[in-house]
Amino acid sequence: MNEPTNAELDQALNVRAPALFRLAQYYAGEQPLAYLSPDARKAIGQRFDRIAVNLPRLAVSAIAERLRVVGFSDAEGKRDQTLWEAWVRSDLDQTSPAAHREALGLGESAVIVWADARGKAVASVESGSQVAVYRDAGSHEVLAAVKRWTELRPDGTEGATRWVVYRPDRIEHLVGDGAQITAAKVLRVVDNPLLAVPVVPLTNSDRPLDTFGVSEFVDLIPVVDGINKLTADMLTASEFGARPRRWATGLELAEEVRRDDDGNPVLDEDGEEIVDVTNPIAENDKMMVNEAEGGKFGQLPGADLAGYQTAVDVMLQQASAVSGLPGHYLGLNTSVPASADAIRAAEAALTARAEARQAVFGRAWEQVGRLILAIENGGEVTDYAPRVRWADPATRSAAQEADAVTKLHAAGILTTEEARERLGIENPAAGPKPAPTQTVTGDAA
Repeated sequence: MNEPTNAELDQALNVRAPALFRLAQYYAGEQPLAYLSPDARKAIGQRFDRIAVNLPRLAVSAIAERLRVVGFSDAEGKRDQTLWEAWVRSDLDQTSPAAHREALGLGESAVIVWADARGKAVASVESGSQVAVYRDAGSHEVLAAVKRWTELRPDGTEGATRWVVYRPDRIEHLVGDGAQITAAKVLRVVDNPLLAVPVVPLTNSDRPLDTFGVSEFVDLIPVVDGINKLTADMLTASEFGARPRRWATGLELAEEVRRDDDGNPVLDEDGEEIVDVTNPIAENDKMMVNEAEGGKFGQLPGADLAGYQTAVDVMLQQASAVSGLPGHYLGLNTSVPASADAIRAAEAALTARAEARQAVFGRAWEQVGRLILAIENGGEVTDYAPRVRWADPATRSAAQEADAVTKLHAAGILTTEEARERLGIENPAAGPKPAPTQTVTGDAA
């Protein structure tokens, strides 16, 4: 296995930057409008500078809220209290959902594990736009990793660029004025006693051959663009044609001299005042008077916007098909309220996606657990084999969950401690859970 150079590590960040920027735009709902003709853009003008039905964020949140780490067990299946205390101390019980959302949205995130000034293990969640790993092509083992960020000066301008390169035997800190790591200056080198790269990537990928992670909403992008275009069309039609217009015959049009901002008459090329013909009935008049004997009043029908709703519903059905989001998440409700069993059946595809992500992210969290235990207890990273415990991703009411746990406990499948843990009830004999403390970043983090 050849050790990657610093330039190769830095390039791993550069090559993904445009794709991650585009995905971040869609996740935030700040992407530009698509499928609009030049005439439509001219008609819209600055009225709708951003139209975004933010289904990408919904697709990410719907899965992320079902990914909850509730504990760890050792090789014998017993609860690993030491690892869980370190997990809470690093605030991973609070920040691990952010790692899941980042990986689901951008395709990848990372966790850096190191020791603080007291020698206690700490872990931090990192964005895929700042951290990249370099894997072996054969074993997929992480050979090295890099974190890059740009400092901001007090006036808001960008300052120096910093890098931290993580390798199995050492960790290098570099700083430079430009974006090239090859011209950066090495500040210090720290020995790595773990003999393993302390950076664990969370990669959202269904295919083992994918070099980079895949966003959970990448298939939704063209559908979302279509929905946004239809929404823009509907708002444009509402602005110009949905409001009924009135007409009248037999009225004498009023004439009004055009004036400038100072109130002076506007003259034409011949020096004559410009006169505008105006409607004698103001827009906000509640009563209209017509002195002509044969005069008539009427109203033109407004534009029917029902066709837009039909088109949007079709696109939402396609969004549901490619994302696994049930209809009641997308507003495709029926007149009859769904039962609890019907809701669970509708969410079956979403639950299956969450279970698949548990299998993918679980391996990463177990590697994080190995690094934490190696720092806390010493020894090799490979000496430990923690297993992550996930909460049930299926939607259940409190009564259903309690009934299921009670039956499993009565059958002897779950112990009393495990039953209390699944129901979120603290064990009185164990005392209160330790409060999370503020992490202290070491030299290498």
